[in-house]
Amino acid sequence: MPERVVTACVLIIGNEILSGRTQDTNLNHIAMVLGEAGVRVKEARVIPDDEDEIVTALNHAREKYDYVLTTGGIGPTHDDITADCVANAFGVPIIVSEEIAEVIRRRPAPPPVMESRMRMARIPEGASLIDNPTGGPQGFQIENVYVMAGIPMVMQGMLSTIQFDGGAVVRSRSVTAHVGESQIAAGLGDIQSRYPDIDLGSYPFFRDGVYGTSLVMRGTNEADLEEMLDAVKALIVENGETPRDIVAE
Repeated sequence: MPERVVTACVLIIGNEILSGRTQDTNLNHIAMVLGEAGVRVKEARVIPDDEDEIVTALNHAREKYDYVLTTGGIGPTHDDITADCVANAFGVPIIVSEEIAEVIRRRPAPPPVMESRMRMARIPEGASLIDNPTGGPQGFQIENVYVMAGIPMVMQGMLSTIQFDGGAVVRSRSVTAHVGESQIAAGLGDIQSRYPDIDLGSYPFFRDGVYGTSLVMRGTNEADLEEMLDAVKALIVENGETPRDIVAE
């Protein structure tokens, strides 16, 4: 039976990310969590706070991947337009979630401030809520699209409440050697051809005045991973070097 592959796309929304003023850390966390759930992140994009860009990206991703996760753009300001864009992509109106509104009202504020906060209670009609363990307004889900906050702590809390129906979990093996990529390139190509279902990546480095290469193997078949690791280690030894920093994850 063919291996069941479950895929995801991550859309990171925000001009502040594209400008460099804010550094994104959400993608790393999302990819790790999804990987452990057997969901493979196949695409990730950073897109601006622009309705046409967001709607186009959403419609592309939700048709192509099993899961779409977005971060950012669901706050209280005028440029937080993600909820409107998701509603537009699905062709549904925006409504006020009384459940989110109730959470927002728990923190007293002057009327103008409360009015701004209530923007966070707006969700597409038909969406269900994503719990927010930090106590703030919830995110929301509509079909295979999951919309979460951009603040890392809040996003991580929301993500922890979502159950994903994944496939086989991807595992990895890695090894490093003080050898240049070009020296072992042909051998790596031969090894990769023998294990087409395992991804073999080669990453050069320069540390403490020494050139080297990190070799990373990723796949779902533990036996094949071990065989490929043995083959890579043998290749390193054949080239007069010692395999180092061997890790299985």
